[in-house]
Amino acid sequence: MIKTSQVNEMAKFWVSSSSSYEFWHQNSHRAGFANATLIALFIILVCHLSKTRFHSFASRFISPSPSPSPSSSSSSFSAIAVASRSDRSQSRRSEIVSDADLKFLIETLEDNFSENDKWENVIDKRNNLLYYNARCCKPKVGPLKYLSVTVFENCTPEILRDFYMDNDYRVRWDKTVVEHKQLQVDKTNGTEIGRTIKKFPLLTPREYVLAWRLWEGRDQTFYCFSRECDHPLAPPQRKYVRVTYFRSGWRIQKVPGRDACEIKVFHQEDAGLNVEMAKLAFAKGIWSYVCKMDNALRNYAVVSHPQTIPAVSAVTLIQKVPLGLEEINRASSSASPAADAVQGLYTSEAKLKKLAKRPSKKLVANGLLLLGGVICLSRGHSALGAKVAMAYILTKLHKRSGSSGQTRQGLGK
Repeated sequence: MIKTSQVNEMAKFWVSSSSSYEFWHQNSHRAGFANATLIALFIILVCHLSKTRFHSFASRFISPSPSPSPSSSSSSFSAIAVASRSDRSQSRRSEIVSDADLKFLIETLEDNFSENDKWENVIDKRNNLLYYNARCCKPKVGPLKYLSVTVFENCTPEILRDFYMDNDYRVRWDKTVVEHKQLQVDKTNGTEIGRTIKKFPLLTPREYVLAWRLWEGRDQTFYCFSRECDHPLAPPQRKYVRVTYFRSGWRIQKVPGRDACEIKVFHQEDAGLNVEMAKLAFAKGIWSYVCKMDNALRNYAVVSHPQTIPAVSAVTLIQKVPLGLEEINRASSSASPAADAVQGLYTSEAKLKKLAKRPSKKLVANGLLLLGGVICLSRGHSALGAKVAMAYILTKLHKRSGSSGQTRQGLGK
């Protein structure tokens, strides 16, 4: 028979066993749940990693380059835009003077003007070594146009070309030019850009930022054309007046059969001056300026021209004139412009010779009076009126001959 104490111990053991079983059972459930959670997280992590690797693998084959960040893409775009603008601006500066400008210059120098252009003579002067003629035209729109022809005796086209292109030497002899600086030279087409400051009496200094090109044609013929432009190394300044319109060009060629050369210039600029005042100043001061330029040319040819031209310039990068333009030039001109200019040197002398050969008005009057007297005498009129008329004629003839003789003696003295 089982004792009561044994029953109680067995009950305690059962209770403790059942509670431990329940504890183990609960813990086993919790551990299973934790394991399931870990497994689920592991599966999610593996899926995420595999998805990321798949996208990176696909991007290598689908896209040519990795996607940049917004900051790097914006900086790259701005750098490309700046470089593109720089290339475009440099290209525009290089092509600012083109063969089309040369064609315009050739046609203008051959007097191919508009029918509405009315040209008037401004000056025509010469000395033993120099001839200068200038005309001007006032267009309906724009500043005055000038055409001038200068003939230099005892000069070659190469020396005259170098003299006109030597801006550093111009600062030395031309007192209106106070500063000049070369800004850029394009070695591909020979375009040169420079900045010049000119000072005129009682006026604010004028600033010229110009681009020019030089061409060489046949028979030692040279062309140059200049026009205004902008350049980052020469921003506008308040102390100067920027010349915003400038068109100028010239042709240098040898005078046939003589030791002389001619330069024909077309010039048009808007320097901010009154039109009539500019015209008057040009007419009054241009001859003394040309004479001063002639003296500088004589000194330049002897002493200083090899040292002053820059190593790289429009002269060293001179271009050839397109064949079509020169053939148009030769076809349009029946006579050489240089020959016409040289002929102008002696036009006044020829006129003086013709005038010297022509009989004077006094001589003609004396001849008519003498002829009238002969007619009266040959008809034998003996009336008193005829005799009085004859006496009057002879008296006038004697007075006129006496006064002309005194004039000749005065001129001989």
